Amino acid sequence: MRGHTAELEFLSPTTLDDALEHFARGAACSKPARAFAGGTDLMVQLGARPVDVSQGPFVNLSCLAELKTIDVREDAVVLGALTTYAQACAHPVVAAEFPALCLAARATGAPAIQNRGTFAGNIANSSPAADSPPVLMALDASYELTSARGRRFVHADAFHLGYKKTELAPDELLTRIFIPRRNSLETEWRMGYRKVGTRRAQAISKVAFAGALRTRGGMIIDVRLCYASIAPVPLRVRAVENFLRGKPTSASGTGATETDAQAAVALLRSLLCPIDDVRSTADYRKEIACRLLADFLLSESEERSPT
Repeated sequence: MRGHTAELEFLSPTTLDDALEHFARGAACSKPARAFAGGTDLMVQLGARPVDVSQGPFVNLSCLAELKTIDVREDAVVLGALTTYAQACAHPVVAAEFPALCLAARATGAPAIQNRGTFAGNIANSSPAADSPPVLMALDASYELTSARGRRFVHADAFHLGYKKTELAPDELLTRIFIPRRNSLETEWRMGYRKVGTRRAQAISKVAFAGALRTRGGMIIDVRLCYASIAPVPLRVRAVENFLRGKPTSASGTGATETDAQAAVALLRSLLCPIDDVRSTADYRKEIACRLLADFLLSESEERSPT
């Protein structure tokens, strides 16, 4: 390792209020505190480059019991910030109602990562290749951002502002994730998730896709199409969504007609300008993004396993 934890300052508050005070003090003196939850991202940083010890301290959140809950409400499931991938997958309501989220969780790293890593950490780290943000965007999730000043809510698709830039203020923590329950809706949603990487496991995505399709009376009444590893931020393609709304469903009633699916793919192809980096070329990403969209729109099944 190039960095050493002995060189870093760690604080371990026992309540959320105490943690927020650390963030408030850091913001006031222009040395913002840094949240530490599962630690999986920090371990990567320590191995890749020296961590800047001149910045504010790391605040260890692992003792904050109020952020470890999964709260099932009538209209939403609320994941505490410290909910790990494994805990979410093991929860019966999450597994039953949001299987695409569980697919994304199981596609994140190896079991050791899934038992340590948290959804909030995956979101706040703001990597373009993060596995969970596209699914949470497709699920119309919102995030609770809390500081000593109070709390506010931001929709998942408005949280990411740029590469490694988010809506989080220096004195704020992402404390809870609110996911609307599909069984509270009058119409049916069909979800899909695919991750394309170099390997079937423990791989950073070349492209990841999450889609949600809502139908009623033989019509597509709503659709959400989201990608990771395509742009500097998780990407929602609203122009394609707008094209598909109001279109008739396929004969099975679960997807789009072949003509509309082909037109949607052509529109997506004309709009995408993917990133080009060491993991994949822009041309490959565009081709895979289009194939994943076609597969989702023409599929009659619910979720798809990562590949």
